[in-house]
Amino acid sequence: MINTLTILEAIEGLKTKKFSSVDLVNSCYTQIDKYDSKIKAFVTLTKESALESAKKADQILAEKGADAFSEFPLLGIPYACKDNYNTEGVQTTASSNVLKGYIPPYESTVTKRLKDAGAILLGKTNMDAFAHGSSTETSDFFKTTNPWNYKKVPGGSSGGSAAAVAADMCIFATGSETAGSIRGPAAWCGITGIKPTYGRVSRYGLIAMASSTDSPGPLVKNALDAGYILNIIAGKDPFDATSSPLPTDDYYKLMQQGDLKGVRIGKPRSYFEIELESGVRERTEEAIETFKELGAQIVDMDLLSPKYSIAVYTILQRSEVSSNLARLDGIRYGNDRTNFGFEAKKRMMLGAYALSAGYYDQYYAKAQKVRTEIVNDFKKAFNDVDLIVGPTMPCVAMDLGESDKSPMFGELMDVLAEPSSIAGINGISIPCGLSGGMPVGLQIMANMFEETKILRAANRFQQVTNYHKVKAELK
Repeated sequence: MINTLTILEAIEGLKTKKFSSVDLVNSCYTQIDKYDSKIKAFVTLTKESALESAKKADQILAEKGADAFSEFPLLGIPYACKDNYNTEGVQTTASSNVLKGYIPPYESTVTKRLKDAGAILLGKTNMDAFAHGSSTETSDFFKTTNPWNYKKVPGGSSGGSAAAVAADMCIFATGSETAGSIRGPAAWCGITGIKPTYGRVSRYGLIAMASSTDSPGPLVKNALDAGYILNIIAGKDPFDATSSPLPTDDYYKLMQQGDLKGVRIGKPRSYFEIELESGVRERTEEAIETFKELGAQIVDMDLLSPKYSIAVYTILQRSEVSSNLARLDGIRYGNDRTNFGFEAKKRMMLGAYALSAGYYDQYYAKAQKVRTEIVNDFKKAFNDVDLIVGPTMPCVAMDLGESDKSPMFGELMDVLAEPSSIAGINGISIPCGLSGGMPVGLQIMANMFEETKILRAANRFQQVTNYHKVKAELK
């Protein structure tokens, strides 16, 4: 089953002619045909164009051999794309009826860079509509299920992408995170997901949710693959004024150098004082012991309680949603506003309220002040430690339908990711074991633009553990 391979394993197989790109693409579609009726990861499939691209990749490989990968580092590698990335000529809906049938006339920067690197688009994946959610249950089309247990949610909003990777329906996938939307699904589906520093990866062509925190990133099968993809998609983009002009690292190369001896890893008390499922707490503590065995110095530390980020994130995110979705008026593009789902309407109304005259200072301005406190809190913390670790999610994947019981479900589930997203720093979630037969995610965070540090730590952890190799038993 070559669809189970990592990016680097697949590249090696193509280089040594063990199989072709057409074989690889067909293997992924065979898996999709077999299991996607139960998982429902994909909104749109692009089989015809994918196979055409695979044939072209095989021609390039036949002409240039292994040297082709120096020019096209993802040549012939099939991937799945979250449906909020604009893909020229391919329907892009953000899983909302408002954009159903919308065919973008241009390509997002991330998907263009992947395309230019030779990656092959298999299809667009389901998500919470406009990324409003943490379970992929607010999609206007259908609910995605967790490959580990079809009665559980995969997390959100990048649930379709995470489920596709976990079920080996693709070699890797793209996701996006505003607060937890990459790391959360990665944790609940037992895969690796990285949220880069805000501005490290271009947002151009990504359908905006909250413009001040949206961060595109990959969902992959291990940390090495995360570094490999980040090398391709990171960097300044003239089309995105918020993308950073700071130079990027060679993440893939540098993450394999050095060890963790003497690295100071902070263990924030406040992240363990909130209500955690016992299995999540135990697996996280065990993972921290593994880092200690690898030579890291574990430092007990104080950080502002993550609970404060819930209120800040809710006000800022709703306000930016209200502003961003105002452009979808059913005139220039998209269907009329009666097609917005309940969650989108709820968020727009709250955002408009927070921004309205008489309430702006009371809510939005105050939230921005607390945001500054959170930013400064992390800056201070990183004077004393190199990395910060903790659980990614407070519990393992929940049952389908649980999100209906709380209007704040997403914020409560993403409580441990929200502070870092508000502060704009980077984070990665990697598998660190199981609890009750479901995956547990470990979160590693570093200061802004220090992705190499979290990738190196994640890679070292995965070199001495096999949690990332444990797969869901698909039925």
